[in-house]
Amino acid sequence: MPRRTLLNRCGVRCRVALVVVSMLVLQACSVELYSNLNQRQANEIVATLMRHGIPAQREAGKDGKMTVSVQKDRFAEAMAILDESGLPKQEFQTLGDVFKRDGLVSSPVEERATMIYGLSQELSQTISDIDGVLSARVHLVLPENDPLRQRLVPSSASVFIRHRASVPMNELIPQVKMLVAKGIAGLTYDNVSVTLIPVTAAVPENATGEPGFTTFLGLWLHPDSVVAAMWLFYGMTAALFALAARLAYVQWYRRPGVYALDASAMPVKKT
Repeated sequence: MPRRTLLNRCGVRCRVALVVVSMLVLQACSVELYSNLNQRQANEIVATLMRHGIPAQREAGKDGKMTVSVQKDRFAEAMAILDESGLPKQEFQTLGDVFKRDGLVSSPVEERATMIYGLSQELSQTISDIDGVLSARVHLVLPENDPLRQRLVPSSASVFIRHRASVPMNELIPQVKMLVAKGIAGLTYDNVSVTLIPVTAAVPENATGEPGFTTFLGLWLHPDSVVAAMWLFYGMTAALFALAARLAYVQWYRRPGVYALDASAMPVKKT
């Protein structure tokens, strides 16, 4: 194999290796935060983290689900912020999802339990859509009363709401109780209890007056991006030096020179 071809192949392999190493270094700086998310959940997470000064990346999978990643050293802070914000929001099932037939015959007890679960899911989703609500759960107690009994057990419901402290949720308790009571047959307003848990949201980084950016080589960058920028800069610098060294070596190898001919290898002219 000619030496020049060998040098060319070595140069190509070196360039590919440098690119792969750079990609691995940049990928190692981030860690997966949440996966198997829909687009709305991923957008809410990224927007919330960016408001608090934490950069986040979204990546779509083959199944259409989204994955959110953050810088490794900001993972704990990002998890705390998302927990305070009630993200990612829970996905609730509808009655149509709950009662999907799988080919098996359900017993009356199973049908009743499925109905109660489906109603609880739909009410929880409705309450979660109220502005300021971070998460909500509705627990229903719907006893199966025997009409021959003299004393019937009334139905009841318990509503748990985790909300932002800045939202006056106490004013909405009557509306929430009415919503649940009207959504369940046989449930009265007085048998609905509501528990409120206020949560104080963390102050975004921009609101604290602390600088959110720093400079690197005259460029304004977020502090979390400085390390990746340094790795990229030094990697490109090393690649340029390697390329320059290779070009210098090839240029030196191709210098013209004077070579002595081997007389024994030359053909003998016949007279």
